[in-house]
Amino acid sequence: MTSVTGVDFVGLPITDLERTVAFYRDTLGLACSVHMPERGFAEFETGNLTLNAYDPDRMGLERHPNRNPIALHVDDVAVARAELEARGVAFAADTFDTGVCHMAFFADPDGNALMLHHRYAPRTPAP
Repeated sequence: MTSVTGVDFVGLPITDLERTVAFYRDTLGLACSVHMPERGFAEFETGNLTLNAYDPDRMGLERHPNRNPIALHVDDVAVARAELEARGVAFAADTFDTGVCHMAFFADPDGNALMLHHRYAPRTPAP
């Protein structure tokens, strides 16, 4: 039996590669590790997971934005949110406090769901 040992990347379907590169690299500040306009994709590094932005039309696939937010870790959601709002990012609602973490929801220019996330309470093991 094959055993899965990790997740290599998460795909984000896009329509405009250069706009996507500007958003993830310049607005969010992520390192762009691959940029291949001739193939319609780019990759961005988050520290523990690669985000792969790709043009599904070039692969013969339908484009469906990711509606389940990718949680991007930050040390302080309020500070990061203010910085992104100053760069033109619109958030869907007020920052949400779950009792163990803060979350602030937004989307990339193609509607792929993202969130700023910071866990402030220690994890407790499930019984």
